[in-house]
Amino acid sequence: MVNKKLMITKSSGFSLVELLVVVAIVGILSAVGTISYQGYVKSAKRSSAQNIVQQTALAQTEEYSNSGSYIVNEALADGATLDDLNDADCRADSGSSNILERDLFSGDDIITNKIGFEICVIGNSATYKVIAKEVTNRQPLTYSGCEISLIRNSLPIKTDC
Repeated sequence: MVNKKLMITKSSGFSLVELLVVVAIVGILSAVGTISYQGYVKSAKRSSAQNIVQQTALAQTEEYSNSGSYIVNEALADGATLDDLNDADCRADSGSSNILERDLFSGDDIITNKIGFEICVIGNSATYKVIAKEVTNRQPLTYSGCEISLIRNSLPIKTDC
């Protein structure tokens, strides 16, 4: 017969090393997850900006059929060529985005600050170019380099995105 008083059992808890390994693994997984999530958010914002550029082009087509001219933030000379339009640039800021929302989208807030892009349109009565620039800082206004442009119902072109 075994004496029960002599049977001593060891506590079955976790050792400090085991806990540190688990914490390290959780830390690595959360870091990878955060980086993946940030990339996903950035990609979603750029897709949203591209959709708004295409919506602006569609709204410009409707504006042209209604009034015979396009709405632009910065005008080019009437004799401007396609090369002039390709080389043209305009200041995309909240003012230019607000003008487009007011004149093309009946005041709807489609170019929100959440997407991190501002949009402008440069052109003349016969053609236009929509430019979306990714904003990194609003005061003073600085851009990241990512630009999405579209010339009169063509396909959007991404630069440095």
